[in-house]
Amino acid sequence: MSARQWSLRQRDLLKIYAWYRVAIGLVLLGLFASGLSRGTVGTLLPALYLNTSITYAVLNVAWLMFLYPSGFRTTPLRIGSILSCDIVVFLLLIQASGGLDSGVGYLLLTTCAVGSLLLSRRMGAFLAAITSIAVIVQQLIGILYGQADTQDIVSAGSLGILLFTCVTALQYLSAHIRLANEKAEQERRQSIRLQRLTQQIVAQMRTGVMVLNGRGEAELINRAAQQLLGQQQLEDGKLSEALQRNLDALKRQPETSSGILQGGGHNEIRASITALGNEVSDSSLIFLEDHRKLTQQAQQLKLASLGRLTGSIAHEVRNPLSAISHAAELLGESTSISDDDRKLTEIIGRHSRRVNQIIENVMQLSRRQPPKTQRLDLCQWVKLFLSDYQRETNTQYRIIVRSPETPVYARFDPNQMAQVATNLCNNAVRHSHSATGLYYAELIVRLHPQRERAQLDFVDIGPGVDDDHKDKIFEPFFTTEATGAGLGLYIAKELCESTRANLYYCRDQQSRSCFRIEFANAEQIF
Repeated sequence: MSARQWSLRQRDLLKIYAWYRVAIGLVLLGLFASGLSRGTVGTLLPALYLNTSITYAVLNVAWLMFLYPSGFRTTPLRIGSILSCDIVVFLLLIQASGGLDSGVGYLLLTTCAVGSLLLSRRMGAFLAAITSIAVIVQQLIGILYGQADTQDIVSAGSLGILLFTCVTALQYLSAHIRLANEKAEQERRQSIRLQRLTQQIVAQMRTGVMVLNGRGEAELINRAAQQLLGQQQLEDGKLSEALQRNLDALKRQPETSSGILQGGGHNEIRASITALGNEVSDSSLIFLEDHRKLTQQAQQLKLASLGRLTGSIAHEVRNPLSAISHAAELLGESTSISDDDRKLTEIIGRHSRRVNQIIENVMQLSRRQPPKTQRLDLCQWVKLFLSDYQRETNTQYRIIVRSPETPVYARFDPNQMAQVATNLCNNAVRHSHSATGLYYAELIVRLHPQRERAQLDFVDIGPGVDDDHKDKIFEPFFTTEATGAGLGLYIAKELCESTRANLYYCRDQQSRSCFRIEFANAEQIF
C-alpha cells in the first residue's frame, strides 16, 4: 500500500476513534449521573469520577473540533498524546470505581488496539507495556492502602497479558494486511502500466485495429484504422452502413473471415476478422491493412518476371521494326514511286515510330530499379520539379503550383516520382490545350486532415475522362488517342504503387478533371 493510501486509512481510523471518544465520554458521564450504574462505577471516589468524566467528555469534544477542520490530519506525537490522555483518564476512573471489578479497565483494550494501528510497531508495544505496568502498580498501591486485595493483582496481570495479546495480534494482522495491500497496489500499477503500454502500442501501430461489440459498435479503433477507412466510412466514430454490411458479409463467410474493403482515398483494405465471443459479449477483433502493402512483394515478383519477358520480346521486335522503318525511309526517298505510294510509306513510318515508342516504354518498365524512398517536403519538391520540367518543355506552358506555407512531408522515390509527374503534366497540358487552346495545368499540394497523408493533384481544364473509361484508363495499352501507346498511366500507377502511393482519377471541388496521388504515411519506412 502506498504512503498516501495508508495515511488515508489512518485518518479514517482516527476519525472513528475521535467520535468513539466523544461517545464513550458521554456514556461514562451519563451512567454515573443517571444512577444506572450505581454500585459499579464511581463507588470509591464519586467526586473524582465525576470531575474526571466531565473533563474527559469536554476534552474529547474539543479534540474532535480541533481535528475535524484539518480532515483529521495530525502528527504521531498528537496521536500519542490523545492515547496517553485516555490511559490516564481510564486509570483514574478505575481508581474512583474501586478497582478492576468495575469493568472500566477493559476500555484500555480499545485504546491500546487503536495505538497499535495508528502508531509504529515499537510505539504500539511500548504503549501496551506502559499501560500494563500502570495497572499493576495501581493495584499494588491499592493493596498498600487497603483498597484492594491480592486477587486484583491477578486481574491486573491478566489484563496486561490480554493487552499484549491484543496488540500483538492486531500488529501481526495489520502487517499482513499492509503487505497484501502493497502487493495488490503493485499489481494494480503494473496492470495500469501494461494497459497504457498496450494502448500506446495499438495507437501507434501502422496496422489498423478495431474492436466491435455484438451490436456492431466500435469499442476501439486506432489511428491507423481511422486513416485507412477515411471520413466517409466513419461518421462521428461510428461505422457507416456500407462498411457495416461489408463486415457482416465477411463474418458470414464459412471458410475465411477476411476480404477486401473499400477505404478512404480510393484505396483497397484487407480486413481480417477474429471472433472474441464469450459468455458475456460477442465482440470481434478486426485487423485492417493497406492492400497495396500486402500485394507489393507479389507485384514486384510479377513485374520482375514480366520485365524479363517483355524485355526479351521488345528486343526481338525492335530489330525487325528498325529494318521496316529504315526500308520505308529509303522507299520514301525514291523518285520512282507515286504520291499515293509515298503516303503509304509515311503511314508505315508513323506507325513504326508508334510501335517503337511502345517498345521504349516496355523496355523502361523492364529496366525499372527498386525504389529508393526518401522523406521529403512535397511542397519544395514540386517547385524544383516544375522548374526542371519547364526548362525541358515548351515555355508557353502555364502551370500553377498551389501549396500550403507549412511543409507537407511524404515518402517517395524522387526519380520515379519525377517520371510520374512528367507524364501527368504532359497529359494535363495536352487535354487543356485540346479543349481551350491553352497549355494550362495546376499542381496542388495538400495534407489530408483525417488520413494525415500528403496528396498531389494534377488538374487540367479539359473535358475529363468519360464514365465508361474510368475503370480502364490505368490498363496497359488502353488509349483513346490514335497516337498514344496506352502505357503512360499504367507505368505511372505501377511506379506509385511501388512506394505504396495511390494514383486515381477524380474531380476536384470545382468539378475539374484531376489525377490525384495519395502518398503513404511519411513516417513509415519500407
